[in-house]
Amino acid sequence: MTDALIDATARVSTGAVVGRGVSIGPYCVIGGDAVIGEGCKLAAQVHVQGHTSIGARTRVAPFTSLGGAPQSTRYRGGPTRLVIGADCDIREHVTMNIGTEDGGGTTTVGDRCLIMVGSHIAHDCRVGNDVTFANNVVLGGHVVVGDNAFLGGLVAVHQFVRIGEGAMIGGMSGIPADVIPFGTAVGFRATLRGVNIVGMKRRGCSREDIKGVWRAYRMLFHGDGTFEQRLPSVEREFAGHPLVGKIIDFIRASDHRSLMIAERAGTAGEPAEVANTGS
Repeated sequence: MTDALIDATARVSTGAVVGRGVSIGPYCVIGGDAVIGEGCKLAAQVHVQGHTSIGARTRVAPFTSLGGAPQSTRYRGGPTRLVIGADCDIREHVTMNIGTEDGGGTTTVGDRCLIMVGSHIAHDCRVGNDVTFANNVVLGGHVVVGDNAFLGGLVAVHQFVRIGEGAMIGGMSGIPADVIPFGTAVGFRATLRGVNIVGMKRRGCSREDIKGVWRAYRMLFHGDGTFEQRLPSVEREFAGHPLVGKIIDFIRASDHRSLMIAERAGTAGEPAEVANTGS
């Protein structure tokens, strides 16, 4: 615990590993199997249980519970894990559970994630890097969220669903099916509504790449024939396109859940935000 600043009211169990420069505030409780990376700041009333590791410089706000037992009848009490990356911002009343023996054993959250108030990450979830959850996002077990995804407030994601890289989920949406990379989804039982053009711009994607994703989306979900017929056509036409390739790979890797489809076929031409995208 070299160089750590631990409040006198905190309880840090023997066996816990606390890195240099860590700050542990009033009434925090740290279990004996916890690993707190260097420079982390646990504000107050933070509970870190089980085999939980927190990456360097992550900040944890009050009344947060990390590493609690899974809310699953299949959990048998094994030493499963929660692994949280570096430079995350975890806000008040967030809960994250360890994995289950049958689900891979580990719940993971990547680097530089912003997890806002009241969000819940269930057992065996895998959350990528640079992900943002607005207030009260809840993930069922075994959910996968790709890098740079954004989930709006009060979003609820069904167990085993995958949210693709760079996807944007509108607030108060229920997500019963897989959302393709760079897609946008919204609704009580959400449907695809288009492409996350704003998100791709912010990531510095080129004009050509954004146009390619939009056109591939139109072909996949609004083209002629069945989806099974359109998929190989898009794969051939956009061979070598890096972002469309991620969409194709995501679709072909589908396992537990069905793929979310577009609400209805559109008739408009290329939207202005695509046509005016800077390179």
